[in-house]
Amino acid sequence: MKTWVVVPAAGTGSRFGVGTPKQYHRLAGEPIIVRTLHRLLSLEPEAVVVAVHKADQRWQQMPLSRHPKIRTVHGGHERADSVRAAVASLAAEAGEDDWVLVHDVARPCVLISDIRRLIATLAGHPVGGILATPVSDTIKRVEPDSCQIRNTEDRTRLWSAQTPQLFRYAVLRKALASVDSSVTDEAGAVEKAGLTPLVVEGSRDNIKITRREDIAIATAIIEFQATQQGQTASDI
Repeated sequence: MKTWVVVPAAGTGSRFGVGTPKQYHRLAGEPIIVRTLHRLLSLEPEAVVVAVHKADQRWQQMPLSRHPKIRTVHGGHERADSVRAAVASLAAEAGEDDWVLVHDVARPCVLISDIRRLIATLAGHPVGGILATPVSDTIKRVEPDSCQIRNTEDRTRLWSAQTPQLFRYAVLRKALASVDSSVTDEAGAVEKAGLTPLVVEGSRDNIKITRREDIAIATAIIEFQATQQGQTASDI
């Protein structure tokens, strides 16, 4: 059984607040997309399919885009469109039971040990699952117009979804074909297909860089991880 990696990277980073898409912003000296892909390539997958915006000229100028295991497809307006395009590009090669590991380009701090544990935990599972962390904050349901609190949610059963999200090729392909582009992650598409993915607890290091202030947090995480490994931030 093979493992294929999909990285949706077609976003324009509207919440990031600068003209350059966030995946090209530098984090501890390297573009975010480069840091993320280096970690994924260390897993030695069959291939890594990167879905970029059709107007993106930065990606093809990067030496990493020509790595022998990296392929490029054009993504869509929404995340689901990009993942769908990447998964479709594997149709002639991927087996029904092969694994597809989907990871956000904006999660460069993911621990390789967490990904390996996700893969090992799901080894015999017919569907797949995701990395996630238990919610620790108190969660309020709020009226969108008035900002009034409607109720407090029971957080004991709430988890915050992360990536990677790992699914059998056939399961993911069929699930994505049956939902519209509003679905925000692969697990959501699989759930709508009536299937039940597993949750594997991940690390809180695995933040998603969404706003500019997240860069400082991610930099601190990268530096801490490097210290733990006896390296510098530029080495990992």
